[in-house]
Amino acid sequence: MVDALVIIPTYNEIENVERIIKNVFSLQRDFHILIVDDSSPDATADKIKELQSDYPEHLFLLERKGKLGLGTAYIAGFKWALEHSYEYVFEMDADFSHNPNDLIRLYNACAKGTSDVAIGSRYITGVNVVNWPMSRVLLSWLASKYVRFITGMNIHDTTAGFICYKREVLEQINLDKIKFVGYAFQIEMKFKAYLLKFKIKEIPVVFTDRTRGSSKMSKGIISEAVFGVIKMKFKSLFKSYEI
Repeated sequence: MVDALVIIPTYNEIENVERIIKNVFSLQRDFHILIVDDSSPDATADKIKELQSDYPEHLFLLERKGKLGLGTAYIAGFKWALEHSYEYVFEMDADFSHNPNDLIRLYNACAKGTSDVAIGSRYITGVNVVNWPMSRVLLSWLASKYVRFITGMNIHDTTAGFICYKREVLEQINLDKIKFVGYAFQIEMKFKAYLLKFKIKEIPVVFTDRTRGSSKMSKGIISEAVFGVIKMKFKSLFKSYEI
């Protein structure tokens, strides 16, 4: 039985989704894929349904009504993964910013190593980002430094979205209490795994900015991360904070 599920949220990823799926399925280790699509106007979901005939027992689709946010997409995917008994659950983007070949390295860190959470890290060995303007590299790098300072987590890439979670991590985190919906969701998940004392390991990867489709970054997402982190850390100081 395949024990690993790759969750890929999509919104208008018709230019990338077929290639990313075929790339993952070409790897030497078997992975299943769950696409969580937020009613993409470009018919991303229709392409997935077409591909399911080629991968009937490996490719799955969860359709949602409307653009509901990255965090809620992953939460829906996590719950689906737990219901279907996967042991290793991955987050990965559809746009090839995350190299599918690195899935095996993340998997091995958890399945063969001692890690509970494996992070594909852009900053553990310097700055490994390709095709970003310097302004965005600095924003991302400083954001991770800021989050590390506020939360106390010994993680260099706190905003990373290329991750493997062991099943027990997702079982112990109360997924219904995750507050953030944008990229700050990534911070909150790591912070709660950290508070639960799970072993977190960063695996160096090269992040390559998308060449097809458009970025989902917005000022609202950045604001949520900047101000939400302080609020999250403050609340964690009280016994009433729900992990």
